[in-house]
Amino acid sequence: MSEQERSKGIGLLLVVLATACWSTSGLFISLVVRNSGISSWGLAFWRDLGTFTCLLVGILLLGSRERLRVKRRDLPWLAAVGAISIGLFHVLWNMAVLINGVSVATVIQANAPIFVTIMAWLLWRESLTQRKIIAIVLTFVGTVLIARLDGLGATQISLFGLLIALAAAFAYGGFSLFGKKLVGHYTSWTILLYAFGFGAMLLLPFQIRAPGPWPLAPQVLGWYAGLILLSTICGFGLYTTALQHLQAGVAAIVAASEVAFAAVVSYIALGERLDGWQILGAILVVGGVIFLSWPRAEFRSTVAGRKRLR
Repeated sequence: MSEQERSKGIGLLLVVLATACWSTSGLFISLVVRNSGISSWGLAFWRDLGTFTCLLVGILLLGSRERLRVKRRDLPWLAAVGAISIGLFHVLWNMAVLINGVSVATVIQANAPIFVTIMAWLLWRESLTQRKIIAIVLTFVGTVLIARLDGLGATQISLFGLLIALAAAFAYGGFSLFGKKLVGHYTSWTILLYAFGFGAMLLLPFQIRAPGPWPLAPQVLGWYAGLILLSTICGFGLYTTALQHLQAGVAAIVAASEVAFAAVVSYIALGERLDGWQILGAILVVGGVIFLSWPRAEFRSTVAGRKRLR
């Protein structure tokens, strides 16, 4: 095995482990909220504050204080990432999980790359190719089937639940858009540190008169710790490390496996189940994301190879 193949194998394994960590997020959110009575806003605030604190302590203990330095002109972009793609996203994600269930919320959130494509077309004037349009159509049809807006089944999510889930996907997709101004200037840990810090700052005013969840029962405290350490820090840490071994497009394709992980976790732990049409919708959404994210050079070579075989 060559060094390049070995590096790619390590990267693929790290992405799978990262998505496995991310897939536990909905489970921990459901368990914490159901057993503590904390609101979606409250949990988002404490998650962001807890993650920021852990990242700050980790950076200080590792003696990497230079990672705390950022340029003043970049603060608005860091604030936008934190406010929209961390703070607001976590509120919407919490609501989506509680309203729609873990499986449905995760699949609809998979639309995030599609929103990034559309917004990049509107904001950065990136071309909207035929390939991108096909991906958008696939994910749109898949989302309709998942939400049961087609009327083919008795199980439907509410329009409010669908809008919340789509808003969560939109907010999460903003991480890539705003991150364009930051990637290459700072490490991923620096960006995450400030993003979670600004996210907590955005949500702080909503906690002034809100009843605090403390003290938490030991079991709930364990689920809260799992949400921060496993779902958030380990997930981002593993994925960030994987990007050192893989192209971003390949990593995005493998990350679509979060849908499968979340479905299994929610089925075992919460008894959630997708019906046949919703499974088809999930396949279309994931297929659209993979079609969009597949490296263009590899996609063309694959098509060319098939033509030669014919």
